[in-house]
Amino acid sequence: MQHSNIVGGSTAKRVINCPGSVALVQKMPPQPSNKYADEGTLLHNVIADIVMTDNPPEHYLGTKYEDQVLTQELIDNKLKVAMAALDEIDPTKEMEIEAETRVGFGDLLPGVFGSTDLIGRIGNRAIVLDWKFGDGVAVEVEENPQLMFYAAASMRTEAAKWAFDGVDEIECVIVQPPQVKRWVTTPKRIAEFELQLVQAVKLAQQPDAELKAGDHCRWCAAKPICPQMTGAVDRALKTSIESLDAPLISAYLKNADMLEQWIADLRALALQMLDSGAKLPDYKLVAKRAIRQWTDEDKAKVALFAFGLTESEVMETSIISPAKAEKALKKRKQALPDDLVVAVSSGNTIASESDPRPAVIQIGKQLTAALSKLQ
Repeated sequence: MQHSNIVGGSTAKRVINCPGSVALVQKMPPQPSNKYADEGTLLHNVIADIVMTDNPPEHYLGTKYEDQVLTQELIDNKLKVAMAALDEIDPTKEMEIEAETRVGFGDLLPGVFGSTDLIGRIGNRAIVLDWKFGDGVAVEVEENPQLMFYAAASMRTEAAKWAFDGVDEIECVIVQPPQVKRWVTTPKRIAEFELQLVQAVKLAQQPDAELKAGDHCRWCAAKPICPQMTGAVDRALKTSIESLDAPLISAYLKNADMLEQWIADLRALALQMLDSGAKLPDYKLVAKRAIRQWTDEDKAKVALFAFGLTESEVMETSIISPAKAEKALKKRKQALPDDLVVAVSSGNTIASESDPRPAVIQIGKQLTAALSKLQ
């Protein structure tokens, strides 16, 4: 699913409210993916194929995207619930449907495009549907900028405008299992939104485009470098607690989620920079606490049985951890042999230069960088 780096469905609310964020976001490095995003992509890919082929969800069992695998649990809890929602919207199976359509604004907004999850039409009603497979923040459908973006772009796209030509109503639908949220609007409202979007994009192109903090900042990649955000943090740090009154504390609490998310994104950006070999003054990359694991599970099981531990003591769903084995052996006044275990760090983290742990030596990345210069 590709989206414009100017504004897309998922960023329309932010750009309309904070045009200056466009230039800031373009300065940021690409955001790394994660298992939640990859799982969402997997589910989107599968359900797009289901609605266009009528294959049963079980047909896709075991399908992979990156490290994520489609399991029966995901089929039961996500895909089947989502398909039931589609049956609720189109009980008589008369809706014309198209999945994963790239839509844009043509010459009106060059370079602005997005990808719809599903567009359809029943009689004089066009339908714009978005699948939300995450378990996090509940998404509201009424006046949803993402769906209005897709509707407006679809009306200007040859491959999609068949669903909108001559309609009286446009229904926006969010399927976020187990919930289905529906909102019916008009082509006139979508035209008003489009005008608002065009104005925001033009403002974003100005060197002094306005930056404005708000709930639209939640998913903005530029929070760590945004003057609005850093200013808010600085003020919070400098304000003496003695001078705060109840109304001001209440006002700060309303911004707590935004500030906490900014801090989390700042740490993630710093870790990404250090992990790629960049230098941050006063900080370094260190290995996380090492966790012991078996050098050879089969060899470990033989050794533990030889020490007199029983099957129920040694095996859970797999062999017990070295820590549990050590505890069990201590009851028998026996020691766990050193050659059965090795301590492996679960990854890297950021620490100040004063931290006693040694900095991580990134020989592989340094060697790769050096070799690339020889090519």
